[in-house]
Amino acid sequence: MRGRCKRCDILINNAGATQAGNFLNLPDSAWIDGYALKLFGCVRMTRLLWPMLKEAQGHVVNIIGSAARTPGCDFLIGGSVNAAMANFSKGLAQLGKRDGVNVNVIHPGATDTERTTELLAQRAAASGRPVEELRREMLARDGLRRLGHPDDIAALALFLCAERARHIQGTAIAVDGGATPGLY
Repeated sequence: MRGRCKRCDILINNAGATQAGNFLNLPDSAWIDGYALKLFGCVRMTRLLWPMLKEAQGHVVNIIGSAARTPGCDFLIGGSVNAAMANFSKGLAQLGKRDGVNVNVIHPGATDTERTTELLAQRAAASGRPVEELRREMLARDGLRRLGHPDDIAALALFLCAERARHIQGTAIAVDGGATPGLY
């Protein structure tokens, strides 16, 4: 890729699709696939493009997910991969300070996408409960009026890659309607 591209100003790492379900029924292959897709995909893309990002004084935004901060027993693969990505991103931000590359994280909460529909279906299958019941329960549990929209996350990513956000480095911002409990 480096041979064809002359410049890279922005890298957005945004992969998902780790499998949800009952921990006891999730095979090793699901864990391996989850880490390969999300963590190692991010690591490899970042390593490949870092020299160009450094040259351009660019930006990396890793879109991870709220399960990094609020793990659940029915999403152990996603939660552990997200936590690993958050740790990787925080360490990468230290390298970014040295090299002039901004590195930040967005933790989307429940967002109205095909992926959310798929996760709800997996959780419904694991629990034997209807999808719509789980959706209503999720909104009520988190006190949400609505699910997030992809544009909510895109707006923050756009801001984090703007020059006016240059002093924001190594931070993680939740875009979750206030659903994440805790101090940060």
